[in-house]
Amino acid sequence: MVSLDFEVSDSVRVKEGVTDPDSALDIGGWQGRISEIGEGPDGEPFVVVAWDSYTLRDMPEWYLEQSETEGLDWKQFVLRSEDFRHARSRDTQGEVDKAAEEIESRVYWVSLGAEGMRIREVLSDVEGETEELEAWERYLKENLSFPFEARVSEYQEKGRLRQGDRVTVREISVVDDLYGVIVSGKWGSESIDFPLCDLEAVNHGVNGQIVSDYGVWFANR
Repeated sequence: MVSLDFEVSDSVRVKEGVTDPDSALDIGGWQGRISEIGEGPDGEPFVVVAWDSYTLRDMPEWYLEQSETEGLDWKQFVLRSEDFRHARSRDTQGEVDKAAEEIESRVYWVSLGAEGMRIREVLSDVEGETEELEAWERYLKENLSFPFEARVSEYQEKGRLRQGDRVTVREISVVDDLYGVIVSGKWGSESIDFPLCDLEAVNHGVNGQIVSDYGVWFANR
């Protein structure tokens, strides 16, 4: 391998004028730490730079969303040794992890396409699972048409209902930290309270899409 004047964990800064070939974005001035040094099939060395928290937080939102949509890793980048220079570290790994987690919670849903975009719209301007559940409660109450027919879509380890059973959903009952949005309704002649995440609307349409979107969010929250 060609000898480089860099080592893993070194802090580096991208030289001015360097661009991302996938998006044509100028990444000059971006900074991070070397996480890997390797050699390509042609014998040329390559360096993987994991971006620091300052760079992560300064990335354009469209770039983050495009990377998610195309399955590209926005947390790191492969560079040639001539594309960067040594720099002084600006943060800790803990700060990098925190910044990445904040961004992931914001842009993850983009990778799911139209479904993910609808979920993100419901969760706009809220932070944390408690606020997200409250946002879903408001959205469901405002947009679902009650009553509606639903089917138990998930295997049930406990309780009387089983996968495939049909119920009539009448209203949102309560929001639970563990089970999420609980709905009240009827199973035959019996009154029931049941997690909405384990139901699917029988008649497709607006209700079906909304219940499905909520279920996808609950499973991936």
